[in-house]
Amino acid sequence: MSLYTDYLAEIETRKGEGLHPKPIDDGALLAEIIAQIKDTGNEHREGSLNFFIYNTLPGTTSAASEKAKFLKEIILGEAAVAEIAPEFAFELLSHMKGGPSVGVLLDLALGDDADTAKQAAEVLKTQVFLYDADTARLAEAHAAGNAVAKDILESYAEAEFFTKLPEIDEEIKIVTYIAGEGDISTDLLSPGAEAHSRADRELHGKCMISEEGQKEIEALKAQHPDKQVMLIAEKGTMGVGSSRMSGVNNVALWTGKQASPYVPFVNYAPVVAGTNGISPIFLTTVGVTGGIGLDLKNWVKKVDNDGNAILDENGDSILEQAYSVETGTVLKINTKSHMLLSEDGKELVDVASSFTPQKMEFMKAGGSYAIVFGKKLQTFAAETLGVEARPVFAKSKEITHEGQGLTAVEKIFNKNAVGTTPGKTLHAGSDVRVKVNIVGSQDTTGLMTMQELEGMAATVVSPSVDGAYQSGCHTASVWDVKAQANTPRLMKFMNEFGLVTGRDPKGVYHAMTDVIHKVLNDITVDDWSVIIGGDSHTRMSKGVAFGADSGTVALALATGEASMPIPESVKVTFKGQMQDYMDFRDVVHATQAQMLEQHGDNVFQGRVIEVHIGTLLADQAFTFTDWTAEMKAKASVCISNDETLIGSLELAKHRIQIMIDKGMEHESGMLQNLINIADARIAEIKSGEKPALRPDDNAKYFAEVVVDLDAILEPMIADPDVNNDDVSKRYTHDTIRPISFYNAEKTVDLGFVGSCMVHKGDIKIAAQMLKNLEKAEGKVEFKAPLVVAAPTYNIIDELKEEGDWEVLEKYSGFTFDDMFPKQKARTEYENILYLERPGCNLCMGNQEKAAKGDTVLATSTRLFQGRVVADSPEKKGESLLASTPVVVLSAILGRTPTLEEYKAAVEGIDLTKFAPPLEVPAGAKSAHF
Repeated sequence: MSLYTDYLAEIETRKGEGLHPKPIDDGALLAEIIAQIKDTGNEHREGSLNFFIYNTLPGTTSAASEKAKFLKEIILGEAAVAEIAPEFAFELLSHMKGGPSVGVLLDLALGDDADTAKQAAEVLKTQVFLYDADTARLAEAHAAGNAVAKDILESYAEAEFFTKLPEIDEEIKIVTYIAGEGDISTDLLSPGAEAHSRADRELHGKCMISEEGQKEIEALKAQHPDKQVMLIAEKGTMGVGSSRMSGVNNVALWTGKQASPYVPFVNYAPVVAGTNGISPIFLTTVGVTGGIGLDLKNWVKKVDNDGNAILDENGDSILEQAYSVETGTVLKINTKSHMLLSEDGKELVDVASSFTPQKMEFMKAGGSYAIVFGKKLQTFAAETLGVEARPVFAKSKEITHEGQGLTAVEKIFNKNAVGTTPGKTLHAGSDVRVKVNIVGSQDTTGLMTMQELEGMAATVVSPSVDGAYQSGCHTASVWDVKAQANTPRLMKFMNEFGLVTGRDPKGVYHAMTDVIHKVLNDITVDDWSVIIGGDSHTRMSKGVAFGADSGTVALALATGEASMPIPESVKVTFKGQMQDYMDFRDVVHATQAQMLEQHGDNVFQGRVIEVHIGTLLADQAFTFTDWTAEMKAKASVCISNDETLIGSLELAKHRIQIMIDKGMEHESGMLQNLINIADARIAEIKSGEKPALRPDDNAKYFAEVVVDLDAILEPMIADPDVNNDDVSKRYTHDTIRPISFYNAEKTVDLGFVGSCMVHKGDIKIAAQMLKNLEKAEGKVEFKAPLVVAAPTYNIIDELKEEGDWEVLEKYSGFTFDDMFPKQKARTEYENILYLERPGCNLCMGNQEKAAKGDTVLATSTRLFQGRVVADSPEKKGESLLASTPVVVLSAILGRTPTLEEYKAAVEGIDLTKFAPPLEVPAGAKSAHF
């Protein structure tokens, strides 16, 4: 059996699943295909030609290397293929997006044959994915007097790769498709349970929305061949929950345009919309594909004659429809006037925010990558030629307000800004490039990040990145066939690319399935850092972190940069005192509830939450910053006092040293360098040279929220409110209720303590509650299963040293065993305690799930429909969110507790406490604290 016959067998299997042949990335397989093309009498020659031309992945895949090499042979006359003339070979090279293809084009352009060199140069002028080795060759040839190199550089300096692209159509015709009412999670577009197939774009596309929905979209396309289908979140926000590049890929696959006729299933330019716009992190992903994201504002608050909102009997604003977008409605977008129009030309809403100069560039170039690389290429060419770069691209938007201080995020952006006017102070609204210090990739999006890196021809992590980590947490629960096939390949690629990896590609050190956000929180060793991570919960308690799609992660890894506007900030401070029986998680929930009470609307959405939480170490403060993703915030910045920050950095050093001791250090010495950075930062704080990050006293905020701790009298639950008559209010994180609301009558079918929202203290709380309850009752009986998954192995090691793990094991009916990991997902649960492997577990929803229709009470953040628990025919699944003590007690009782039961259960337990920082903390080095 040859690789080719194996491939044919796979094609037959896929055909039975309604799929086309899988695109080829394997060089050995393509080498066989090329041999069959050269053999004019080969029975597989016609099929091989088709696969070679139309079904080979570009970039730095090993198949792309073989393809580029063969095309070079054809151009040089070393191989003759009747169906591929040299001109066509050049065209194929032009669609291969860098890496081996650029190497071949440079060989030809800088070679001795003048005619061939000229043709190669014309193709090179259209390419932007050049790296240091490529640009060095051009610079060296130019210095030696090569005229072709000079011609190419002059084209780059003029940015002809961009200016010669077609302009965006002035009018874009669209037809609407309502994908759902209320907030639409990216799980609808790319379900977490199908994460294993994300790298197989056609296969993964079959999981978007539903088979019925896909047929409806296809029918709209057939009915309106001159229009694009626009996916809409009616009465809600599109793309909440995560960035999910696979979600945008799926939308583009069904509704977008093919990027290249020679690369299958890679589409671009989708159009998505929501009554309340697009979730900020998802909107970034739309930009990666050159798409359009619209804020429809088609439902507005009904007001009286005085302009006051009219409320219903529940105190909620009554909405009225400004215009209809029901499925099948034909609309037009005017990209010049920036208006959304009805079919007959009536102006409906201003959509100028969707057509900023920067976003228009992404649309013209087919995605944001081409702009990022194009700017770098133009700068290089101009510097090499000693000329001024032609002003082609939209300038970095630089907004300065004289006399106005800086918020914390503005300070971070000013420190890390790249290519801005020297000495100019930037405020919110500025759109800039920033240096990225820490980058994280997780395992269900990592395969896509790998593809993106190959597609943009990147081979090594940017030297300007301080720390980069590839996790294994999202597939930690079940070491099934899919994980065994995907994870080792991912870890090998990322480790060779330059990342520290959760699993050792060689199997030398123990597999660390630690939750990515926890690891990134530990390896962030400077409060002035910018962090990019492949997950919406990339929200660190040091620096400012942005959850991102797999493509933006790839771009940050390859270039060490990201481009984005400086967001506005909302300042959150605290007053009063926590009740002894309350947990800090309740403060987090209360922040959401009190913000809505104070402002009516969600002022956090799309902005940075600057939380003045100074007295909590990074581990505990992370509970707040992590939740800000569900508050629909763009990011969060935690303001710590000096001594607390030093303590957090010392803890980070300790955790990084453990990673080194376990053998996880990269050959580049990345982890040790992070310890060195932490030491330098600690020295700055102690000396007073550079105290902990703080905003200026005269900084300007979009809004301020003051959380009254005295008003938090009961544990609180975030409820998906699955039966709300108003569909738009289901599955949001805005319904926060005290436990008394449930009258101790809410059945709990399963409890889950785990995910990134818990820290070591949470697991200790669970152990202590079990000891207390046994002491009071003589035994502990669970009336509902309780799943406990510590976020990291470090936590388990520390719990073992302190005796808590032994307590948990005593009550456990199942304890994970790394020597024999589960190879099958759990579908049924007994009323026992399950000690599961560190990782995401139920929160991710791609491997483990609760039984359909269950009511789950969890410490996680995910309450979206179908994520943690699916619906059954008889009952909607519910994922309610609460603190660790509430979850543990509810699993034991099989229902939500009364306040009295709760108080008794936590008496004497050291819950996660918080006290607002003093005006001037003792020992503060900062004069401005």
